[in-house]
Amino acid sequence: MARELLLEVKNLHVIYKADDETVYAVNGVNLSLNKGETLGLVGETGAGKTTAALSVLRLLPERVSQITEGAIFFEGADLTQLPESKMCQLRGQHISMIFQDPMTSLNPIRTVGDQIEEALLLHKKSLSKEETADRVDEILELVGISKTRKGDYPHQFSGGMKQRIVIAIALVCEPKLLLADEPTTALDVTIQAQVLELMRGLKEKLATAMILITHDLGVVAQSCDHVAVMYAGEIIEVGRAYDIFKGQNHHPYTIGLFGSLPDMAKNSSRLSPIAGLMPDPTNLPKGCKFHTRCPRRMDICTSEMPPKAVDGSHIIQCHLYGTK
Repeated sequence: MARELLLEVKNLHVIYKADDETVYAVNGVNLSLNKGETLGLVGETGAGKTTAALSVLRLLPERVSQITEGAIFFEGADLTQLPESKMCQLRGQHISMIFQDPMTSLNPIRTVGDQIEEALLLHKKSLSKEETADRVDEILELVGISKTRKGDYPHQFSGGMKQRIVIAIALVCEPKLLLADEPTTALDVTIQAQVLELMRGLKEKLATAMILITHDLGVVAQSCDHVAVMYAGEIIEVGRAYDIFKGQNHHPYTIGLFGSLPDMAKNSSRLSPIAGLMPDPTNLPKGCKFHTRCPRRMDICTSEMPPKAVDGSHIIQCHLYGTK
């Protein structure tokens, strides 16, 4: 089956301006995603993952944020050039987002049924009242919540059920692309497993492509076809899940992420975190952004941007590997 390109992000640069400071949040990101596939976007807090996702939907904060360079192609159309009226038609219907915190993603004074129905009223105006109500019932049952509860309010649901409702809102119009921003962070491990299984099943049923933003490499291993590792607003390693988890060569930062995971085969009393902190995004270091924390730093790393070493689908941006 031939792969069909759905989303392509080219040389994306995003800044935030506040007072006299400029935050360089995303710095030359390149990504691509085929229809029906899942891309895992991983990295520490502050790497720019959420900003990159919000840029796709053009939901960045007004006045303080700006896409300064680059293009975002969705089915061949550059989203950065579309008028706001066209973006409103895309949001919810063709591209949806599951936001990070289910507790704050729902309106506390509206029933969950009304909140799911809102997307249908905006994007599926051809549906009758009965068809709309049936679709709300169907999507609730699909995410494992009884349709008899559509008249309940968010505070009447547990955290896991709230997340299921947020997923129902995102999927009710059967979008082609789903942006999931750490959808399981606020959940306990049992509910997390259920939500991930639910999302996998729905993705397969609806043939939806997904960008999954997460800190959890275990989640990535279970759910993703491709993985992109992000650091200081840059994609420093990208490839198939097999390349990232089983490949021979890796960026030192990727090695650090794996090294910080607990090893069940070893009896160690402490984890092994990556030394140091993310660089200040208002004053990023020259050369490789990771050189201030890198255990394999060379002199060239402090002054020159690293080249991209390409090995099939596996790309590493690091001086250790040069160019291939």
